[in-house]
Amino acid sequence: MASVYYTTPIYYVNDKPHIGHAYTSLATDVAARWKRLEGHEVFFLTGTDEHGQKVEKAAQDAGMDPQAFTDRVSGSFRELAERMGFSNDDFIRTTEPRHRRACQALWEELLRRDEIYLGHYEGWYAVRDEAFYGPDELVERDGVKYAPSGAPVAWVKEPSYFFRLSRWQDWLLQFYEENPGFIAPASRRNEVISFVRSGLQDLSISRTSFRWGVPVPNDPAHVMYVWLDALTNYITAAGYPDTEAPRWRFWPADVHFVGKDIVRFHAIYWPAFLKAAGLEPPRRVFAHGWWTNEGQKISKSLGNVIDPLALIDEYGLDPVRYFLLREVPFGNDGDFARAALAGRINGELADTLGNLANRTLSLIQRNCEGRLPATSPGTDADAELLAGLAALPATVAAHLEAQEFHLALETVMAGARAANGYITVQQPWALKKTDPVRMAAVLRHLHSALRVFATVLQPFMPDTMAAMLDQLGVPGEARGLAALSAPLPEGTPLPPPSPLFRKIEASA
Repeated sequence: MASVYYTTPIYYVNDKPHIGHAYTSLATDVAARWKRLEGHEVFFLTGTDEHGQKVEKAAQDAGMDPQAFTDRVSGSFRELAERMGFSNDDFIRTTEPRHRRACQALWEELLRRDEIYLGHYEGWYAVRDEAFYGPDELVERDGVKYAPSGAPVAWVKEPSYFFRLSRWQDWLLQFYEENPGFIAPASRRNEVISFVRSGLQDLSISRTSFRWGVPVPNDPAHVMYVWLDALTNYITAAGYPDTEAPRWRFWPADVHFVGKDIVRFHAIYWPAFLKAAGLEPPRRVFAHGWWTNEGQKISKSLGNVIDPLALIDEYGLDPVRYFLLREVPFGNDGDFARAALAGRINGELADTLGNLANRTLSLIQRNCEGRLPATSPGTDADAELLAGLAALPATVAAHLEAQEFHLALETVMAGARAANGYITVQQPWALKKTDPVRMAAVLRHLHSALRVFATVLQPFMPDTMAAMLDQLGVPGEARGLAALSAPLPEGTPLPPPSPLFRKIEASA
């Protein structure tokens, strides 16, 4: 089996976690859990980005030194990962010694290859974005200039080291052409290619106007530009600069999961830095959309920031995990609406899947002495149901490989709806007296269906699906995808079922 490396962005610690952070990490977690279910060796990385002018200022505003401030805020991101059930294998902080070593080693390699030179920079700089913008990208309102992101910009002039980004323009365009899946979705790919074609300037990669960052080797008046520092985390965690380290086998990363606001840094600067240092670029950058809240843009000023931990407390972890990836195609913007959340939980989880499990397992308890019934020669209806079940894991896998989380879940729900149709038509409750052998066969097929659904849904709802597999009598060692080809023995004892999902009020 292959080694697989998935990453979230490292989250900026100038504020506490919100729904966007949870969303990116959740998608990465599901992708990682699926690959483990397939039997692959997986490395899943998340962490926090702790340097830069914004963090320095946020620490000052909080009356704290930057290290103490980042310790506190980084802890809140660790808590988010734990409360959301993320299965990350490492949590990196850019203030760690291993990361400083990796950044400085990368800098020295780029310098050795003549990819860095000293000059000075002047231009329009947005502190909030930690980015410079060209005059043609700015919008002016009431005498104030703003970046495309809406952040105010100021004219900055300071000495700076530069990375020869312009040298890599043609290579990048060729790389995008030869690797059409490198940037997704297509809208983000088109946006990046258009930006690169418009012409790349050399990139300022150091600052002298603040101190909170990785010192530039042999020139302590400069700290590294926060994006060079931040992006390096992905190779730091893989062991760089020790390319003989055990984790280096995971590089290059298979997918960097990011928000659409940082796709430029990951899809332009990062592959250029890596190529210039003689390292392989990642295989894919997937940029997802943003959430609104009940139709409104989310902002602190509106007071409508969505706290993922509060959602978990109110609705339960697995229903929240399910909803976030079910409701909206992953690359699109989406609206968070409580009525929609209630609709998904009640209509799909409780009624479609939960009710099917409860009916089937209750019938087995009452009519089969609580033991898994035997199979018998099937009908056309059985063959149709079983064919759909056999195809389901591969279909889910294909959708997840393309980061189509909502389609993976729709495929499972379509299977559950088909199984509900099957139980309604076959009426096993009525077969008890007329054809008990047929009744047993129908219940066995329904049990098989539930086992497939629970197995493939484990990455999305780990705790609830573990409970369902317990109720189905599936032992812990038989919960991978490969184990689906081995039927459970006839007569396997099944515990009495209990409801897996609770319905909620739509107005909650």
